[in-house]
Amino acid sequence: MGETTKRRRGGPRSVADWTEGQPYDRITVEKATPTVGAYVSGVDLADVDDETVAEIRRALNENCVLFFRDQGMSVDEHISFGRRFGELDIHPAAPDSGAHREVLVIHADENSARANGEEWHSDVSCLPAPPMGSILHMHVVPPAGGDTLFSSMNAAYEALSDRMKAYLDGMTAVHDGAHIYGASDFSRKDGAEYPRAVHPVVRTHPETGRKCLFVNRGFTTRLSGVPRDESDAVLEYLYRHMEHPNFQVRFTWQPGSVAFWDNRSAQHRAIWDYWPHRRTGNRVTVQGDIPY
Repeated sequence: MGETTKRRRGGPRSVADWTEGQPYDRITVEKATPTVGAYVSGVDLADVDDETVAEIRRALNENCVLFFRDQGMSVDEHISFGRRFGELDIHPAAPDSGAHREVLVIHADENSARANGEEWHSDVSCLPAPPMGSILHMHVVPPAGGDTLFSSMNAAYEALSDRMKAYLDGMTAVHDGAHIYGASDFSRKDGAEYPRAVHPVVRTHPETGRKCLFVNRGFTTRLSGVPRDESDAVLEYLYRHMEHPNFQVRFTWQPGSVAFWDNRSAQHRAIWDYWPHRRTGNRVTVQGDIPY
């Protein structure tokens, strides 16, 4: 138990990486996979105290994404729960709807030409300080399908070879929102530019100290300081690597389900396999810090 084992795809972590042995007093946490994701029960997210919030934060740090069932939060309660973890972001491409600007409506139906989040991504990584995490509360789900995949960027980094880790050490990459939001249903009407930022390819999680891959198909456009062909080849390798099934969990939504994912250590992808059925939910996003 006390011996550290070198990480391979789906293999064991060192004991120091986890606090699974520590009991939870306010919530029940059941792992969805050995690598990523956990189901949390015994909690009403519309009414949480400080001790419960602290345990949810610890469970998020340990599992990258948390799943809750049968949550009846109102919009105001959803916003209030999100604020227990920090100030809330307003999505850079969301329309100015006045009330509840912190809430991003996630919706697709028979009239939709596309569904949001169909590509692996980390939410709004093109911001100078990308979000800490997102909390999605689903209200309407299709009779089948509409799942969301999540992948652990902790596990993906740990499974890289030592030579690849050395190559990526200190490297940065460009993240750009223009090509995503400029062609989407979130197109801005105010003429403002979409955000663009440069971030480390490997970031350090500010709460756990673990290293995480921080490039994604959605927003990352190139590696800094290397030729374009090298950038394209390395990024494609990293994308294929981080999308390996051993780093993933697949969540099937039900009405009232909530997913809370750590944007610093997880990526996700929505599956649009339910057309022409409807899928609707609300998302709030907690502000983060500058990756290092």
